[in-house]
Order: sequence, then C-alpha cells, then structure tokens
Amino acid sequence: MNYQVICRVKINPESVSPYISAGVYYEISEKLFLRVGVVAGKVSSDDKLSKLNKIRNLSFASQVIEIHLGAEYDLINSNEHLVTPYVFVALAGYHFNPYTFDATNKKLYLQPLGTEGQGLPGINKYGLNQLAIPFGGGIKLAVNDNIYIRLEAALRKLFTDYLDDVSTVYIDKNVLRNRDASGQQAVDIAFRSDEINPALPYPDQGAIRGNPKSKDFYYTGGVSISFRLQSGGGNGRAGKGKLGCPVNVY
Repeated sequence: MNYQVICRVKINPESVSPYISAGVYYEISEKLFLRVGVVAGKVSSDDKLSKLNKIRNLSFASQVIEIHLGAEYDLINSNEHLVTPYVFVALAGYHFNPYTFDATNKKLYLQPLGTEGQGLPGINKYGLNQLAIPFGGGIKLAVNDNIYIRLEAALRKLFTDYLDDVSTVYIDKNVLRNRDASGQQAVDIAFRSDEINPALPYPDQGAIRGNPKSKDFYYTGGVSISFRLQSGGGNGRAGKGKLGCPVNVY
C-alpha cells in the first residue's frame, strides 16, 4: 500500500485528505510496464475556501473508490540509472457519492436530492459509477536491485461535472419544492447563500450555479515504496517478467 494525499482544484489544508492504494505492475520491456491498482480515499471542496465562490456557500465531500489499468513508461532505462523519470496513463472506473451537511449539521447525500432538477422530466440523475483517465508521472529512486522509492503525481480526467453535485443552473424553487417529498430539502441545499446573508433571494430559474463546460477533476501526489519480484532471469538489476507491489511508507 502507499499513503498519499488527494484533493480537488487547489490545495487547502481543510480539503486535503489521505487515501490508500494497492497495486501491482508487470514489466513488458525494459521501459514499459503494465500497472493495475485500487485506490480509496476522499475528495472534498468548500466555497468558504474560495475567494471567487465564497458567497455561493456550497460544499461537498465524497468517498471515492477507484480501480485502474494502465501503462507506465520509463523515460530512461531503470536498469542503468539510480533515478528514473516515468510517465503513465490508465483507464479507471470509480464510485463516488457526494454529500454535505445542512445548517443543523445533518449529513445529506446530494444525488437523491436532485438539487439541479435531476429527476424532473428531461433531466436525468447522474450516475455514481463513472469512468476516468488517470495520467501523470514521477521518478523512481533505486534503493537496491529490487526496491524503489517512488514520487508520483497524477491527475484524473473525469467525464462528469457532478463530482461535487454542481454543474448547471438553479431550478425554480417552486418547481423543485413540488417535485417530491424531498423538494424543500433540495431547495434548501441548492441555494445556501442565504445562510451567509439572509437578505439574498433565491435565484431565478436558469441563473448560473456551475460551469458544465469545465468538467470536475481530482489529483493525487505522494511517496511510496515498491518491491520488484523477479520471475525469471535477465540483465541489470532485475529480469524481464518481474512483478512489483507498492507499500505503505508513512
């Protein structure tokens, strides 16, 4: 396992969370590896930490579980160097379920509320299982023939704008309120600026709430140790066909 940090948009102490991951890689050639991994952690964001959106006063958090399969490529031959830079790209499937806390500190899951009218005719609810493309790079530091310290950073390209339950526009509060039994709760959570300034009115139908042209993303960075297990002979520090597992380092 490796222990890293995960955050969204910008690094604020309040929105950085640890996550754990486990995986293996297989050497296809001296520079090319197949990598498979599972990660689990939390993403979060809060408008209170943003100068641009502070008055909007929305917030969310979500546990994320991700499984990915991809390729890693060493820019130089790791069998010939102690420090090896590398890049990687993968395809991932992940599960998320955004939630927030209301004015009474009650935890509420956001997707069932349909804060932007999801569930109304013509507006589908977003799925909680999605695809992503993780990509990034790092460096590997050889401790000995089979142990490497890895420093890595990665970004996830997402295909949804609802990681944080915010994407498009405000829905008329009367339409939202009358939709179903949770309608009033959806109204309360969709617009929270009045918690900061009670004089602010609920926005008109179609007022901007998010930006659907810019998809959400999250990124990771951390340090890990990987052990390489040889399954056959070869040249250099390890032979072809070696396997490796990242392990927890702090």
